[in-house]
Amino acid sequence: MPRHNDSTKKGQRHMHLHKYEKYWLVFGVTTLVAFLIILGIGAFHQGSHPNNGKKTLDYEKVREFAPFDNPGVHKVEGKDWDYEVVVLASAFNYNPPEIEVPLGAKVKFIATSADVMHGFEVAGTNINMMLEPGYISEYVTTVNKEGEFLIVCNEYCGTGHTMMHSMLKVVKPNESQQ
Repeated sequence: MPRHNDSTKKGQRHMHLHKYEKYWLVFGVTTLVAFLIILGIGAFHQGSHPNNGKKTLDYEKVREFAPFDNPGVHKVEGKDWDYEVVVLASAFNYNPPEIEVPLGAKVKFIATSADVMHGFEVAGTNINMMLEPGYISEYVTTVNKEGEFLIVCNEYCGTGHTMMHSMLKVVKPNESQQ
C-alpha cells in the first residue's frame, strides 16, 4: 500500500503555479482593486453620479407641453443665452427640419423625443445629446463657426434611422432672419 504525504490526502493533487503565473495573478488582482478604488473615489468623493435632477415630462403628450408645443428658434431676453432652439425628435425626423442661428450667438438647445431613444449630434461641433422619451436634454454653447452643419441621429432608432437628419445653419448676424 502506497504511503501518502501528510499534507496530501488520498485522491487529492496539489496544483502548482509557476512563479511568473503567480506574479501575473497578483498583478491582475492588484490592478482590478486599484481601478475599483479609483472608480469609487470618482463616484463618491468627487460627486460623479447619475443625474437625478433631470427634467421630465409625459412623452406621449409632449406636443402639448411648452416649449415643445412650439419647436424652432426663439430669441430670448434676460437669460445667459441669446437663443433657445427647441427640437422635438420623433420617428425619423427632427422638428424643425432646419435651424438657423447667427454667428457668435450663445444658444441653448432644448430637445426631447416623442417616441424612442434618438441622438442629436451636430457634425463638426461639440453639440451631442441623447434624446430619451420622457426626459428633456439641454445643452448651451456659443456657435462660433459659420456654415451649414449636418444634424444626425447617432442612436439607432429603427428602420428609417439613416434618413433621420436635419441642418444647422450658422449665418452672419445681418443675414439671420431672427
